[in-house]
Amino acid sequence: MREIVLDTETTGLDPLAGHRVVEVGCIELLNTVATGKSFHAYFNPEMLMPMGAQDIHGLSDEFLADKPLFAERLDELLAFLGDAQLVIHNAQFDIGFLNAELERLGRPQLANAYVDTVSVARRKFPGQRVSLDALCERFNVDNSARTKHGALLDAELLAEVYLELSGGRQRDLGLAPEMAAASVVANLGMTNRPVRPSRPHAPTASELAAHMAFLQQLTNPLWLQAAV
Repeated sequence: MREIVLDTETTGLDPLAGHRVVEVGCIELLNTVATGKSFHAYFNPEMLMPMGAQDIHGLSDEFLADKPLFAERLDELLAFLGDAQLVIHNAQFDIGFLNAELERLGRPQLANAYVDTVSVARRKFPGQRVSLDALCERFNVDNSARTKHGALLDAELLAEVYLELSGGRQRDLGLAPEMAAASVVANLGMTNRPVRPSRPHAPTASELAAHMAFLQQLTNPLWLQAAV
């Protein structure tokens, strides 16, 4: 199953108020395991960066001034997403912003299925904190490099958190790939072990005699009744 862990950074909280996407980071997963393929891009939002947003992700007007417009890398982004299921922390936020950018360009909205890891975490840990930092702490995922929000780094962290949320590490018991493969082969019986002859199942005369002596010590044993 192909999935894309996705995160965005923006100029604000509301795409309907004109706020824009300034960064997209994506990590490709196959069966919840990262393949090493990714998409990452910064965008010129064509507006000044509010200080509140800059304090969160650290992206300044000067840094974004020479970056491409969203439209210039849109086709590359959509090709990377394909029809994969998306994995997003607080999915409505990111999907809302991406769909607003698509609408500005007269393009269809995203139709990909998605998993909202905030909802998944709330179901698994009701009443507990489910921010990305909190989940990294819960699952011992190293987020020491996350001094600011960053789309690609956050997608990488979320990929590890998602693996934990989905129970992925239990599927191969944490074995190295070659050991996990050997385990699968062994479970299927496809090994090179020598075939041993089966042990005889018929009781010996001494075993029958010992069993009969044991039965004589019991009151009306069912075995003797059945034998009559």
